[in-house]
Amino acid sequence: MRQRGFTLVEIMIVVLIIGILLTIAVPGWMKMRRTTHEKACWSGLRMIDDAKQQWSMDTNQETGATPTEADLSPEYIKTWPQCDGGGTITIGSNMQNASHSIWGQAP
Repeated sequence: MRQRGFTLVEIMIVVLIIGILLTIAVPGWMKMRRTTHEKACWSGLRMIDDAKQQWSMDTNQETGATPTEADLSPEYIKTWPQCDGGGTITIGSNMQNASHSIWGQAP
């Protein structure tokens, strides 16, 4: 009578194939995830820069004026952007782009 089931060799081959697939897929997935977080943060920084320009024009501010978060939110930005991975957002003056301590400035 023949027993049904998988042999140890067959199971080891399947585990080996899964390991190889994970070795190939995980680094690409991690890079894609980091790029997504980076681009989402940059989008928020661009939104802050646009709000700074609008605030500057609406309030007749001089070129080097620096708005605060309270100046921009909620009138110019409904929800303040958050960047994944922690860090802090620096608004900067009208002459500077907003930046993030981890992701830097938006290109």
